[in-house]
Amino acid sequence: MKRAILGLWAALALALPAAAQPAPGTVNDYPTDARAEYVFSCMAVNGQSADALERCSCSIDTIASILPYDHYVASETVLRMRQTSGERAALFRGTQPATDAVAELRRAQAEAEMLCF
Repeated sequence: MKRAILGLWAALALALPAAAQPAPGTVNDYPTDARAEYVFSCMAVNGQSADALERCSCSIDTIASILPYDHYVASETVLRMRQTSGERAALFRGTQPATDAVAELRRAQAEAEMLCF
């Protein structure tokens, strides 16, 4: 089990190089189910209205234009693991790669918030 966790941690560290940004004009397409999950969650917080649908769709589009999908997945994984307890979750709290992953997602979310809401 520890090897699996360490393997996941190594994959996370490799997936988050500091200077990795998509080239200008590059289409950074997230899978439809990932976009839909984000929009449904966003609408649950911001209201089940047409306006919320438009704003939440704008938000994930903005995040996708800033953050490559593999970074988004890594960041979401860190956030979800931080909500669990125990030794396994400790790897995702307070370590530099985990902190960097979350910070990268938070910056993209802040940009999306400014543009869409």
